[in-house]
Amino acid sequence: MTAETEKETEKLRELITRARVVLWDFDGPICRLFAGHASEGVAVDLAEWLVGRGLHGLLTDTERQSLDPQVLLRAVDRRHPGSDLVAELEERLTKEEMKAAASAMPTAYADPLIRTWTARGSRLAITTNNSPRAARTYLAGRDLLGCFAPHIYGRTQDLHRLKPDPHCLNRALSAMGAAPSAALMIGDSLSDFDAARGAGVPFLGYARNARHDKLLREGGAAHVVDSLEPLLSMLRSW
Repeated sequence: MTAETEKETEKLRELITRARVVLWDFDGPICRLFAGHASEGVAVDLAEWLVGRGLHGLLTDTERQSLDPQVLLRAVDRRHPGSDLVAELEERLTKEEMKAAASAMPTAYADPLIRTWTARGSRLAITTNNSPRAARTYLAGRDLLGCFAPHIYGRTQDLHRLKPDPHCLNRALSAMGAAPSAALMIGDSLSDFDAARGAGVPFLGYARNARHDKLLREGGAAHVVDSLEPLLSMLRSW
């Protein structure tokens, strides 16, 4: 182990062992939500639903081609904030996410890491842009709900408060009576990093591939791992 690697390992150990509250993004660090129910297909179905209602001109070509249902939802909300249309579209996305939760792929080492952190006395919360109902469905299926409940904070009707806005992180910290400095956010996107920075919470990036690693580091994340296994090993030996 080089001196640089050893220094980085020590920083990572300090980051995770001092966390009394751990805020988890859901889709990515805990599971791949759409592993068995492709998000691209969901985005196409939502776009076609809008077209079927005569709203084909509501989305730009770029938004229609993004194949990201969250992009579609935000786009409609920007043009019709707080409308019944947005509420119905959000409910349709929630139902698709709940369907996807049944075939979601667990992130390697996430389950034992969650249980070990809980056993160590840290409190855990979900802070996600996905539906909290989908997160509960998945966690219940993995027998992990007790590690988080009732602290599951996800998408609400206030779509302008989705990450990178720190709203869901602040909700979690307030409900748990935790100072930002005593918490740690684990996320896999720049919106997670920006939300953590906005809330004053230390951040640990999870990158499942080199592209995600580059995006996180170039975006300013100082600590990024490509596996949760080192965290689990550190907690078990702590």
